[in-house]
Amino acid sequence: MNTQLIEQLRSQLGANGLPYSIPVHPNLVHLTLGLFIVAIAFDIVGVLFPLEKPVFKFLAIPANRAGFFDVGWYNMLASAIITFFTVAAGFYEIMLAEPPTDLKSAWGLQGMETMLWHGVGGVLLLALIIGMTVWRGFQRYLWRKDVGQQVQWSYLAAGFFIMFIMFVHGTLGAQLAAEFGVHNTADKLLRLGKDINAVLK
Repeated sequence: MNTQLIEQLRSQLGANGLPYSIPVHPNLVHLTLGLFIVAIAFDIVGVLFPLEKPVFKFLAIPANRAGFFDVGWYNMLASAIITFFTVAAGFYEIMLAEPPTDLKSAWGLQGMETMLWHGVGGVLLLALIIGMTVWRGFQRYLWRKDVGQQVQWSYLAAGFFIMFIMFVHGTLGAQLAAEFGVHNTADKLLRLGKDINAVLK
C-alpha cells in the first residue's frame, strides 16, 4: 500500500490509533459470540425438552419445544449476518494497527504473528458460522421439519467445537489489546509518556 496515503490518514487518528474513539471490532465480536452461543444453548434446551418439560410445568412456564428451536435458528442466522461486519471491521482496524515489535505474547508470538493468526482465524470462523447456518437451515426447513427434535446431535457437537475455536481466537484478540496495546487508548498514551487524565478529559 502507498505509505503516503497511510501517513495522510495517520494525522486523523485518535489516541487509540483509529479515526473514531471506540474500536468497532471488539463490540461486534461480542455480539457474534453472544448470538452464536445463545443459538447453540437454545437448541440444546430444545433437544433436551422432554426431560425438562416437568420442570417448566412445575414452574408454570408456558414453553414449547418449537419455541426453543425458533430462538436457536434466528440467533444463528443473526450471528452469520453480524459476523460479516465483525470480520470487515477487524480487517479495517488491523490495517491501522502498530503493535510493538519488541514484545512477545504469553503464547510466545510477536505482535504481527498474533495479528495474522487472529485475521486468519476470523475468516475461518466466518466460514464455519456460515456453514453452521446453512446446515441449521437445511435441518429446519428440509431434513427435520416434521421431526420433534429439529437439530442433530452432530450439529450441536460441531457448535461446541466452534466455541472452542472462538475461545482460542478470542484469546489472540485479547492478547493484541492487553499485551500489545493495539487500539488501546490508555496503553498508547502511557507508552508515549502522556497524562491519561489530561488527554481524555
